[in-house]
Amino acid sequence: MNKKNAVLIQKYFEENSIVKSAIESFNDFVDIKLQTIIDENREIEPTIIPPNVEEFKIRLDRIWVTKPEITEADGSKRAIFPVEARIRKISYSAPIFIEVSAHINGVQRESFKTQVGNLPIMLKSKYCHLNGLNKDELVEKGEDPDDPGAYFIINGTEKAIVNIEDLAANRLMVEKTSLGVSEYVGKIFSERGSYKIPHQIEKMKNGTFYLTFTRVKRIPIIAIIKALGITKDEEIMKLVDLEDDSQVLINLYEFVDIKSEEEAIDFIAKKIGITQAKDIRLERTKEIIDKYLLPHLGITKEDRVFKAYNLCKILKKFIKVSSGELPEDDKDHYINKRLKLPGNLLADLFRVNLKVLIGDMLYNFQRIVKRGKFPSIKVIIREKLLTQRIYSSMATGNWVGGRKGISQRIERLNFLQTQSHLQRVVSPLSSSQENFEARALHSTHLGRLCPSETPEGTNIGLRKNLSIMTSISPEVNDEKIMSTLKGMGLNTIK
Repeated sequence: MNKKNAVLIQKYFEENSIVKSAIESFNDFVDIKLQTIIDENREIEPTIIPPNVEEFKIRLDRIWVTKPEITEADGSKRAIFPVEARIRKISYSAPIFIEVSAHINGVQRESFKTQVGNLPIMLKSKYCHLNGLNKDELVEKGEDPDDPGAYFIINGTEKAIVNIEDLAANRLMVEKTSLGVSEYVGKIFSERGSYKIPHQIEKMKNGTFYLTFTRVKRIPIIAIIKALGITKDEEIMKLVDLEDDSQVLINLYEFVDIKSEEEAIDFIAKKIGITQAKDIRLERTKEIIDKYLLPHLGITKEDRVFKAYNLCKILKKFIKVSSGELPEDDKDHYINKRLKLPGNLLADLFRVNLKVLIGDMLYNFQRIVKRGKFPSIKVIIREKLLTQRIYSSMATGNWVGGRKGISQRIERLNFLQTQSHLQRVVSPLSSSQENFEARALHSTHLGRLCPSETPEGTNIGLRKNLSIMTSISPEVNDEKIMSTLKGMGLNTIK
C-alpha cells in the first residue's frame, strides 16, 4: 500500500468510527423519536372519573433524558462512568423525565415533572459521559481509548443491539408465484408508527383484481377505489393510465352497478360479513378503510381520495409486471431492504412499553376513583415498571413483536471480533427454512456488506456483517421530501 493511501485511510478513521451510524441512530432516538412517541400518546382519558367531574384528561407534554447517574443506598445521586457499572454489575443508564399535566373540564389542574424510568445509554453517544473525551481522558476514566463504544451496559454485562435487515415498508413488490390462484402477487407492507399492515393484490382466473389486508379478505379493488370516493369509471381509467387496457375495462364492467360511494362501502361491508343495521354497517366499514387500508398515507376521512389515487398507481404497476412490460421486483436487491439500527429498535421497545405504563396509570387511577377518592397523578405513575421492562428486553434479547436475539452479549475474545460483532446485520428469516436466494451473495451487497464474513451452517447468508467503511444514511422524513419537491414546482392532484 503506498503512503498516500495509508494517510487517507488513517485520516478517514480519525474522523469516522465504524459504529458512527449506530451512535447517530441512538442520538436521533433520544432527541427526536422519544418526543414523537409521547406526541402519539399525548392525551389519556380514563373511562371512570369522579361523579362531580364532566371531563378529565391526563396530558403528556414533554420528555427528556439526562446523563447517566446512580442512586446509592442512602438515596444520594451522582454521575456514574461505564467502568464502575461493569465492576459493580449495575446498569449504565440515565433517568427519563416527563412533564405531565391534568385537565379538569378543559382547565389545567396540576402540572409537574416526574421520573418515569431509566434508559440504558449507549457508550460514546451524545448522552454518555465519555462523549468528546480525548485519549488521555479516556485512559484516566478507565476506558480503552480504542474501544469504539456503541453498546450498552446492563447489570454489568456489555450488550450490543444488532442491526436488523428487513424488507422496505410502503413499497409495492410484484413477483411471480408458483402457489395459489394468482400467477403474480403484489405485496406492500404499509407502516405507520409501530404497526405494519400487509396488503396483497391478486388477479383471479376470471380477470378480477382483488385486494387483501387486515380483516378484509379478497375484495375487488375497483369496489375499494369507488368506496374511497372515485366513482366515475372514466376517472378510474384515466388514473390507472393504461390506454383502454382490456383488463381494467373488464373489472370496471363487472362493477358498473356500483354508482356511489355508499353503495361501494355497503358492497364491501357485505363481503367482509358485517351484518348489522345499514348505518352501523357503513360506519364500521368506513372505520376499517380509514384505519387499516394503506395507513401510511393517513388515517382520516380526508386521506381517502389519496388512497384511491395510490391504489390506481398500484394497479397500473401490477398489470405492467404481470403482462411482462416491467420486470419483477427482486426482494434481495438492497434497494428493497432497510436496516433497523439500535435507535429504531429501541423506539419500538419504548413505544410498546409506554403503552403498558399508560395502561397501568389508568388502572391505578380508576381503582382509586372507585374508592371515592380523587388521586393526584403523581401517585399513579409507577417509575420502576418502564425501567424493568426495558432492562428485561435488553438483558434477554427478547424484543417486542416476538423477535429474539436482538440484544447480544458482546464477544470480547479479541479486538477484531468485537469490531465484527458491532457491525452485525441479521435477517429476520427463519434459519430452519431453505430460502436459497436470501442466503446467496447479491451483487448489491458489494461495498455495503462483507462478501465473505458469514457463519457456516444453518445461519449462512442470514447473518452478515457490514463492510468496514459502510455508512448508513438516516431515514428521511416524507414531509421534508414533499416540501422540497413542491418548492421545485410539483403540484398535488386535486
